[in-house]
This record gives sequence, structure tokens and C-alpha cells, in this order.
Amino acid sequence: MVGVVGIAFPKFRLVSTLGAYQDLAKDGLWETTMTTKRMGLSGKPETAAEMAARFDDLHPPYNEMMAMTESNRCLYCYDAPCTTACPTSIDIPAFIRKISTGNPNGAAKTILEENILGGTCARVCPTETLCEQACVCNELEGGPVPIGRLQRYAVDHFMEADKPHPFGRKPSSGKTVAVVGAGPAGLACAHRLAMLGHDAVVFEAKAKAGGLNEYGLAAYKMTNDFAQKEVDFLLEIGGITIQYEQRLGDNLLLADLSRDYDAVFIGIGLGDVNDLGLEGEDKDGIHSAIDFIEEIRQAPDKRDVAVGDNVIVIGGGNTAIDAAVQAKRLGAGEVTLVYRRGAEQMGATDFEQDLAKLNDVIVRYWSMPSGIKGNGKVESMVFEKAELDGGKLMGTGETYEVKADMVLKAVGQKLLPSGLDGIELNRGKLVLDEKFQTTMGGVFAGGDAVASGEDLTVQAVEDGKQAAHAIDQYLSGM
Repeated sequence: MVGVVGIAFPKFRLVSTLGAYQDLAKDGLWETTMTTKRMGLSGKPETAAEMAARFDDLHPPYNEMMAMTESNRCLYCYDAPCTTACPTSIDIPAFIRKISTGNPNGAAKTILEENILGGTCARVCPTETLCEQACVCNELEGGPVPIGRLQRYAVDHFMEADKPHPFGRKPSSGKTVAVVGAGPAGLACAHRLAMLGHDAVVFEAKAKAGGLNEYGLAAYKMTNDFAQKEVDFLLEIGGITIQYEQRLGDNLLLADLSRDYDAVFIGIGLGDVNDLGLEGEDKDGIHSAIDFIEEIRQAPDKRDVAVGDNVIVIGGGNTAIDAAVQAKRLGAGEVTLVYRRGAEQMGATDFEQDLAKLNDVIVRYWSMPSGIKGNGKVESMVFEKAELDGGKLMGTGETYEVKADMVLKAVGQKLLPSGLDGIELNRGKLVLDEKFQTTMGGVFAGGDAVASGEDLTVQAVEDGKQAAHAIDQYLSGM
């Protein structure tokens, strides 16, 4: 069976066979029809190669011809709205011009000056709602310049060329900063501190650095162990050490860090997940979507990851989409994503929502979880239909039941307050002043854990970078 879905993806065609996407060029441009062969996603693959095909790169990288063609479409706006829309303020016209003139390594340096994790962000940023949405070429026939994919081309080209690290360090300040968390915010902070001449000691709770980039993104978005390659690249600047399996509130105390280091940066993200608040939520078969995604990412052979035959994913963000699509690709018979509101209110981008449907994920809107059935192990869930009444979400009283032997919760994450005594929280997140400092002197923070934080990798990188400059000012006054 072949399904053809007309979707407003400018300039390219995504072709899915066994879940692997491939771009096809036509006369230098890419067509606007998304075509998928709905086959090969039933049942669990028998070989590692078949499974690997399902988790192949979602957006295969551009070659030189593609990059040159697309970069030459840029109008190089003087007052570039794309740069304004980028949380890290990358000079987008400048790096695209360098690609168009055959200088991808120079383009990479322009990108990395503002976003040292530009390779990951090129892969996972919702560019369709950020820089590409702001692109003035949206008003032209070809649609927006594919900024994210050009960014990936430049950064990957630089890293694969095995060039020396593009940034040096200022003379040593003699100061050392403790960075808690080796996720995007912590790594970006540590790298910028190193550039500014300070040493950084990063304390990471897990066995690998990278945070969300390593553990929390769909495997088809971060292929070929790219997260660890990017960490290794970042560390080449020197002045940064990472200590693993150091968890704040457990074997790592904030009071000790404040005493032993000249400043502290907290970039721990949101380490806990919200509950559904339903009786029976502790039944076997009910898991966190984040834990499920982490297991997939860390599995050498994804055939070893257990998946149900009837899977329900509850949530409306990109994490829910990642979990649902990967459950289907692992071999689940039926995957149902359930969201309490409509498609327009989902946190997941339009692209992510379309991706779920193209992977045969059933999406049910306007449905609130109201019950869990099963004797020790989940067997089904009950949902109540919902509607907006005066702007407030209300149940209608009408219910329906969905069979399930696995339920994945993706209804938001929350901060683990352990080890944060003495720091003010607002609605469960860290309160900062305009200089990224918490209510504890000398302790700074950024990323998802802060009250003003946005759930975007690129924003976490920007927080870490700006916090490093604030710490530098703080240290200069000591």
C-alpha cells in the first residue's frame, strides 16, 4: 500500500522506505510532496541490519552540490530576520555566503563562534518555527532556505576534516568553576569559560556527557554516535575536565562546590517526569517516555529493546512523538498517541506530527486519561473526551477504551530539587537575576531547570554561553 500525503515542506521530497528518509534532487530544487511506502514497519526486524535501517538518519546530509545550490538561494539580508530568530544569534547570512563561495570550514567557524553545539542544533532545532520561519524566502516560490541543513553541512565538514579546534584560550585567570551537568547548557558554559581563560570542572550524574543530546533524542536524529563526537570536539579547547557519576544531592553537595570553587554553574535540566495522577499508575508496563528513549539510544542492538504490541503514548510534545515513532519502528503492532487537546495546541511541531502519521502512529486528540485497567500489568486505558469551555479544558463525560500492554508517559518533566537547598524556586524551577545568578551568591544556572527556560537545546546552549560571560564578570570582581 502506498500513501501519498501533500505537506507543505518546501524544496524537498522525503521518501520513506523502512523508515529511512532520502532526499531527491530535481533540477537543483526539491519537490513539495511527501511520499511514503507504508510497508516494512509491521513486526520486529529479524536482523540487526534491518533494524538499523529503521533508525537511519532522518535527514541524510547534503553533499557539496546540494549545499552550493541551496546556499545560492539566500538573499543575504542586511537586516536578517533569521539571525534575530536564532536564540544563539548565529550570523546566518554570513555562514551561508561562505558555503556558497566554497568555504564550508569558514562557515563552520562562524556558526561555532555563537553555538559550540551547532552540529546537534542543526539536527534537532525546530528550524521551521525559528530561523526558517523568519526567512524572507518564504514569500518566494522556492520557500525558505534550509538553514538547519546547511548548518549541519558546514559543521560536519569541519569536524570530518579533523581540523584543529577553531578557538584558543585567553591567558589563564587562575580561577576554576564547577559546572553541574554535562548537558547542552553545562557544556556550552564550560567551553565559553575555557575560552575566557578559566578552568571548568564538569560534574555529570550519568556515565556519558551530552545530557539530552546523548540520552533524550530519537536515535534517527542523532546517528553515528554524533553526540559523543561533538563532546570530544568541544573538549579539544583544553581547560575542561569531566567527572562522571557525580549526582547533586547524592555524592555531590552544593555547599562543598561553593566552598571549593570560585563559582558554580547549575545546568542539570529536568531530571524527573510528571505523573498522570491515576490509580494504578504503578502497574507493570507503564514507563517514562524519556527512559524508553534513553534505552533505545544506549542499546548496541535495538532488537534487544522491549516494546509492547499495543503501545499508548500520552503527551503532545516532541518527546511523545519520538517515543511513538520509535516504538513503531521497533516493531510494535499498534501505537496510539493520545493528547488532551487538538493538533494546533500540541507542543510538537507540524513536521513532527506529520512524521508520526507517516510512521503509522494513530493520533487521538481531545482525550484525557481517566483510568488504567489491568491485574498487576496494564491491559488498557480509559480516556474521557474533552473540549474547551470558555477557554478551559473540560471533560464531556463520554469515554472510550484503548487496549495496551505498554504505556509511555510524556506529559512533561520537572526539576529534582535534591541538593538545591538555599536556592529559591518558582513553580519548581530555579529563580535567576538578569546576570544568570541564583539567590545563592556565586551560583549561576541556565537551561531547562531555570524559571525562564525554554525546552529547546539551542536555548540551553545560549543560556550556558551567556552565563559564562556573567561568571567571567563575577570572577573579575573577586
